[in-house]
Amino acid sequence: MKYMNKIITGALSAVLLFGTSSCTDSFLEEDGGHLLSEELLKTEDGALAMAAGLYGNIRWHFGYEWAYGITLYGCDEFTNGADLTAEPWNTYDARLNPEDCTVANGAANGNCPPVSGLWNQMYYGISTANLVIDRATLVADEASRNTALGEAYFLRGYNYYRLFAQYGGVVLQTEPSEGVVRSFTRATEEETLNQVISDFEEAYNRLRTDKWRGNGTWTKYTAAHFLAKALLFRQSERCSSWNGSYNKDTDLNRVISLCNEVIAACPLAADYADLYGNWTGVDCANEGLSEILMCAEHNADASTQGRFGNRTYNYFSPQFSNFSGGWVKRGQFIGEMDFQRCRPTEYTYAAFDNVNDARMWKTFKTVYGLNNITEKAEDTTDGDGNVTKGTLSKNGITADQMPTIGDIGILFILNNKKDTRFDGEPYGTFGRGGQEHSFVNPETGKWVPNVFPTFLNGQYVLNTYGVSGNPATSNVFCGINKTTDGSRTAEKGDAHRDVIMARTGETYLVKAEAQVRLGQYQDALTTINQLRARGQWKDGEDREYYVDGSIAFSSNSTSGATSGCVDESGSKMTNQKVWEVSHPWKNSYYLSTGIEKTTAASNLQIASYTQLPEEDEAILSTIGATSDYDRMLNFVFNERTRELLGEWNRWEELSRAGLLIKRAKAFNPEAQAITAGKHELRPVPQAFINTLQHEDGSNLTDAEKNAWQNPGY
Repeated sequence: MKYMNKIITGALSAVLLFGTSSCTDSFLEEDGGHLLSEELLKTEDGALAMAAGLYGNIRWHFGYEWAYGITLYGCDEFTNGADLTAEPWNTYDARLNPEDCTVANGAANGNCPPVSGLWNQMYYGISTANLVIDRATLVADEASRNTALGEAYFLRGYNYYRLFAQYGGVVLQTEPSEGVVRSFTRATEEETLNQVISDFEEAYNRLRTDKWRGNGTWTKYTAAHFLAKALLFRQSERCSSWNGSYNKDTDLNRVISLCNEVIAACPLAADYADLYGNWTGVDCANEGLSEILMCAEHNADASTQGRFGNRTYNYFSPQFSNFSGGWVKRGQFIGEMDFQRCRPTEYTYAAFDNVNDARMWKTFKTVYGLNNITEKAEDTTDGDGNVTKGTLSKNGITADQMPTIGDIGILFILNNKKDTRFDGEPYGTFGRGGQEHSFVNPETGKWVPNVFPTFLNGQYVLNTYGVSGNPATSNVFCGINKTTDGSRTAEKGDAHRDVIMARTGETYLVKAEAQVRLGQYQDALTTINQLRARGQWKDGEDREYYVDGSIAFSSNSTSGATSGCVDESGSKMTNQKVWEVSHPWKNSYYLSTGIEKTTAASNLQIASYTQLPEEDEAILSTIGATSDYDRMLNFVFNERTRELLGEWNRWEELSRAGLLIKRAKAFNPEAQAITAGKHELRPVPQAFINTLQHEDGSNLTDAEKNAWQNPGY
């Protein structure tokens, strides 16, 4: 059955939602011939149609720059590259204030994420959910009624969860409103979170256990995961001023029970690469993995795109089209755009055991194939006798060391701080395409046009190779592959892959944190060891093999088109040929680690919480974590980096646990203006406050407006 467009007016806003459903087909497909009416809700199909429309609201999160700005910036894992579109969210400067940051008041361009964005969009969804909840009593069929109610309660709970996590106490609107309403009361943090918990409980009790709509369906286990997170939030540091009246053991043991339920019903994918790397194209099998609890669905049907497509492929890649000297060009044949928004910090690279943790090598893209000949190998002389140096003489290499199409064009060496193999540059100097350098890869005997180590002489140096010369705005970094999409048919076209919003890998970490908060440190380690077991190299596994969503280009309709890339003869290649040479499907594992080649299994298991891995001990020392509780809580967050890097919730999680300020200051050099007592919450949008009135229609005084605002703003 197909569902229809719905125009819904709610208490705080109105939104056009695109709803679809079929038990076998994607429920993104739309039928634009009908408008929502009360009569529609009296039928089984009508109720489920309206509930399907709720799913459209979550696409907003991944449509533009706010996807990373409000979730990943200003933390420990990522900082800004040379592009400063969302810079205030990372640096916490004066531009991050209750007013939306525009070019007129200091934004680098017109795309800076607005502080009002999340506030407005979440209330759009809440108003729609309220209408479903209110009208669902008209549905005679109990099963259909409960399913529609479960989905509505879930979206309302999720949206209030996001509002609470970002702003604290907010307006609680749980019934539809008629007309324009300008008089509201701001609920306390306690009231807001309790509403979240109540809604997730309702969803948990009503949602089905199967993905009856297909991939992306919210199930009982989706609700269980978020109910566990909400209860964990109530026992976290940010709620410490009021959570004493809630039994800690009761909340946290419920968290563990809910997590166990999810873990049992929704097991981990066997291979970490199946979650992100082995994405073979639109609606591929891996989008239906049991581990995926919630996602924002996308596909290649333009009629279902709605207002917000998937733009996430833009944000995690270095700016190779700028720094590579033309040796590596971008296009839809490379599954990412190099907007270089999210640059990993030193902490992020150092958090991994680069020898034994396969997740590192299944997440970071360390090798790009040379897909364009940018200059001649030999010197050339024009008619006036002017000599233009070729690659050989410019970089001091020999003809047999000259790379060709398909050789390595960009190489990141993810070594660790203690690695001395490259000190003194025995294989030649490092650098980008626009710099003279002489590095010859000892594994291939070929000069590499762009090559960058992470550490030299015990110092972090990866951020020093950027075109700007400023480590604070470097466009050179090793990016991650979790959003790569080779199915795009235009260089800047929307991505087609789903965006994972919750998965069982995080459920393990929610459970482990609850155990830490109960003082069950060894039990927490046992839980994390179960997750780490999936991250180990398996016996017989090729540690040098790499794959990402670029493989979806193998069936791309633009493969036969002529690209702008040229081969050694000066001929332009097809997109298909460029795709083939751009992806060696290998990583820099052995060059980065220096170990002998092996196919043996690795071991990430930790025996005791009193003796954590070397990389963790270094992090704990840097932030001064010494008590068992502080050590284990921070260890959980280190593990969240290794398991969940870039997965859209780091800011909220750090703020919740009281770790945001310390870890941002310790590991994000560009976030030093972050201030305790202020930046754990976002400013309430001034545009909303300015519209408020008393019930008699009179305007708020300045003092009353100030009372609505969060501390420090």
